[in-house]
Amino acid sequence: MKQLNRFKIQSSRFKAGALRQMGFTLLELLVVLGIIAMLAGIVGPQVMKHMGESKTKAAKVQIEDLAAALDMYKLDLGIYPTSEQGLKALIESPESSKRWNGPYLRKSKMPLDPWLQEYHYVAPGEHGKFDLYTYGADLKEGGKGEDQDINSWE
Repeated sequence: MKQLNRFKIQSSRFKAGALRQMGFTLLELLVVLGIIAMLAGIVGPQVMKHMGESKTKAAKVQIEDLAAALDMYKLDLGIYPTSEQGLKALIESPESSKRWNGPYLRKSKMPLDPWLQEYHYVAPGEHGKFDLYTYGADLKEGGKGEDQDINSWE
């Protein structure tokens, strides 16, 4: 009976010791958090750089789509919408046009650029039959990188 009690005591000590070994110390947690912070500091700027590039690419694709829709409009009516009619003429029929065969865009709402601004449209344009552009992330004319203007003529 004494041996059985000793065994119980030893096994309970073993269990208590095993439980103590299962946790992490504060120092170990701080080291892991430090490593994660260093990785975030290295990887974070690279991810942000690629996000800016993807917005620029998305704006270029949207401008190409809008230019194609404007070309379809011209095929039907013989002219591009005026600056006063704007890109809205791709969705809603202008009052003076009888041969309008739209809408020329899939959605019934005009898309915004990736920076949530309206695209600028001028017809006739300085660089072609029409100028279609957005100012980029800085919302100002000019700029480089993510802040560069994206347009239909380059």
